[in-house]
Parts: sequence; C-alpha cells; structure tokens
Amino acid sequence: MASVKIQRVSDYEWRIPKEDGMLVPGTVFASDALMESIRYDNSLAQVKNVAYLPGIIQHAIAMPDIHEGYGFPIGGVAAMRTDTGVVSPGGVGYDINCGVRLVSTALAYEDVKPRLKDLVAALYRAVPSGVGSKGGVGKLSQSDLLRVLKDGAGWAIAHGYGAQEDLQYSEERGCLKNADPELVSERALARGADQVGTLGSGNHFLELDRVAEIYDTTAAEALGLRQDGVVYAIHSGSRGLGHQVCDDFLRVMDRAMRKYDIHVPDRQLACAPIQSPEGQEYLAAMAAAANFAWANRQVMMANAADAIMQVMKLSPKALGRRLIYDVCHNIAKFEKHQVDGQKDVTVCVHRKGATRAYPPHHPLTPAAYQDIGQPVLIPGDMGRYSFVLVGSERAMQESFGSSCHGAGRVMSRSKAMKVGQGRHLRDELESAGIIVMAKDGRTLMEEMPDAYKDVNAVVDVMAGAGLSKKVAKLVPIGVVKG
Repeated sequence: MASVKIQRVSDYEWRIPKEDGMLVPGTVFASDALMESIRYDNSLAQVKNVAYLPGIIQHAIAMPDIHEGYGFPIGGVAAMRTDTGVVSPGGVGYDINCGVRLVSTALAYEDVKPRLKDLVAALYRAVPSGVGSKGGVGKLSQSDLLRVLKDGAGWAIAHGYGAQEDLQYSEERGCLKNADPELVSERALARGADQVGTLGSGNHFLELDRVAEIYDTTAAEALGLRQDGVVYAIHSGSRGLGHQVCDDFLRVMDRAMRKYDIHVPDRQLACAPIQSPEGQEYLAAMAAAANFAWANRQVMMANAADAIMQVMKLSPKALGRRLIYDVCHNIAKFEKHQVDGQKDVTVCVHRKGATRAYPPHHPLTPAAYQDIGQPVLIPGDMGRYSFVLVGSERAMQESFGSSCHGAGRVMSRSKAMKVGQGRHLRDELESAGIIVMAKDGRTLMEEMPDAYKDVNAVVDVMAGAGLSKKVAKLVPIGVVKG
C-alpha cells in the first residue's frame, strides 16, 4: 500500500499536493473518521495516479465513499480537456452506467406492511436477479438489441414499459445520442441479448423503502416524497454487455498508449486521446452500453410496478407510480463547465462511483425541479438507510457538478464472507422489519451491512462541503438482491 502525502484544507476537504510529475493536485472530500478508513487501501494512490492523465483539468477528485477500484478509485471524478485530454475506460468502470432509479408511489407504509412478504416475493419473480440472470423481456433479436443500444430508455417506452414523460426525469433523457451500436462486439451483444430487464448480482438491488425522515419539506414535496410514503429503488447497470465493452476497449487502449506515446503510472489507466479514432470509438461504444443500462432500468421499473399492482390489487392510477429520477454512477460525458474563469467550456467528465449533482436553474435540471436542483440518489446498505439529496451551485464550482454515489465498501467480499460465517443475515434483517430475498446466501454475506461505510457519514460530508443538500432519509422494508 503506497504512502501518499495528504494535507487538510478544511473540515471536509483534503489535498494531495502536486508533485512527481502530477499535472494537477488531488482533492478528497472526507471527514476525519472517513479518512482513517480511506487510508487502509490504495485509493489515495489511485487519486494521485489519475492526476497524471494528459489533459486533466483543475484536480483529480475523490468522494467520501472512495475505495480502491480498477485504475480510478471508485468514488473518483476527473474532467478532461477535449483537445488535449484523454478518455480512460478505467475512469468509467466495467459496469457502464451502473445507476439508481427512484420511483414514488401513492402507497403508505401501513398499506404495504401486512403484505410485505408477498410484495417482495412478487418483485423477486418479476425482476430476475443473480449472476448471469436472464429473463426480463426475453431474448432480443439482433435488430431489437441494436435499437436498445441506440435508443436507450426510449426503446423500452416504445415497447410498453413506462410512459414518455419518464424520459424528462432521467439523466440525458435516458439516451446518449453519440452511441454507435456497430462498435459493440459480437461477444458483448451475445452477453446482453437476454439480459434487458434483469438486475444482476453483487451490490445491485431492487428495494422497497419507507420515507423515514424529511429534512427539506419544499424539496420533498417537489420530488413527491411524503412522510411514511413507500418508494422503490433500482440499482443496476449494463450487465454483461457493458462489462464486455469495457474489456474489449481496455485492449484497444493498451495499444493506443504505445501508438500515441502516452505514459501513466498504472496500466489500469490505459487511455487514448479523446479526439483519436480509438477515443471516439470507445466513447461511442460506451454510450451504446449506457443506453442498454437505461433501457434495463426502465423495464425493471415497469415490471416492478406491475408486480406491486398485482399483489395490492391496484389500478395504475391508484398505485400512482412516478419516476423521481434516474442517475448514472459510471460514465464519461461531454458537459459544459467553467474552466480557468471561462464559462461553458465543453469538457469530458469521468464519473466512476460518483453522481451528477446539478444545481437549481441549471438548463439540464428537469423543469419540475428548477427551484430545488437535480435529485441526487445515494443508496446505503440493505440494513440501514439511503438518502435523497439535491445538487448545488458549489458542486459546479468544486467538483464539476458531482457528488458521492453510495456508502462505499470497507470490507472486500472475501472478508465479508469470513466475518459473516455463522450469522443468519436473513433472520437478522427480518427481525429489523426488512424482508430480503436473494439468489443465494453468499450474496447476502458479501453484501452484509457491516461491509459498507455508514452512508449517513458519507452524506454528511457532502452536505458539510456544500456539494449537495439533504432532502430525505429512506429506510429499507423489502429487498431483492442478486
């Protein structure tokens, strides 16, 4: 584990000074307590490594949920100049456009409490989960799959999964327009053909939550959140297709590094100039995988609503399903930011385990949220709580409009398995009022609440640093895990 020099800037901000060929300094948002846990892996060294990437602007950033990842730390943000900068698959990750979608309903906790086990069982059947899970919409033809990669959530809506208005409550309206499905390999297409509408494994989940606490009544009302109301959240991404796209282009980038004479301190940061053929092709293939993820979450949202209506014997109107927002966690996108005092400069922002957090009155914040800011959805673990926040102007100034994305692991999956031996996690959670269904007991062990930081501490850093503002706390009442 490399030793990294780091200096306190304020109660919630730390600086890795520019040295040893770094092009910019590193910035880490964390409290004293979180910094103690962050020091135990190589994530700070990874922040420093990102600062060597050609064309990086201002600083390499890490959020308080930071932990070691592939190349970039999970919880990392970096913005690149479009003329001299690079794009790195390690700055997006294997699960391209892994993200969270939060949906409100007209139901109250007291309505669902007597039927909770039936609801979770119905959701488990409606949304296939687990390693290699298949089902959802069934196996797509090649032409349909290519349309998914081109149209994203719009494809799902055109096929009866949700409503057209859902698009305005999704980042990028559920579709990156620069997607080129022809750049997605046959192997990636084969892996994704029967996975639209499936949850996957690991930290992915479908969760029923109760609104437990409201901190900002005006923002909560705008978002459709009310005390003891029931919402559901979906955390998933581009499944095997996105994983394969990343794998394919890491090999491309390895060759590109030699071709363009790019030198970085870690091969996992393999990259190519944004304007190069390799860089443009990766961005177009990544966008296709991102569109797959949006379609995937759109389908799961609709199928989950159908399952709830069936159990509760409700009409769509009585359920009152409304998409609050859908955010990306792992993506590289062209956005306009202030750079060196110049406004509206187009840059390529890598967010890996980080969430866009645009402020009130930003042109890309949905019209219904113009007065409060873009929703920022921060899931915790299946035993404690999650949070809804909104973006801020300070985030635009300090983090390229970015916030944290979750709790962040403090245990590897193998360590969690050792710690969890002999425990009956399903029973523990049920005694706390949380009904859980999973493909196998191993997943529950790997995803045990103890394996994660306390997301309340993470969110408090974001609020304390002014990067986002707390709106509501959600507590899990039913969980489907992969």
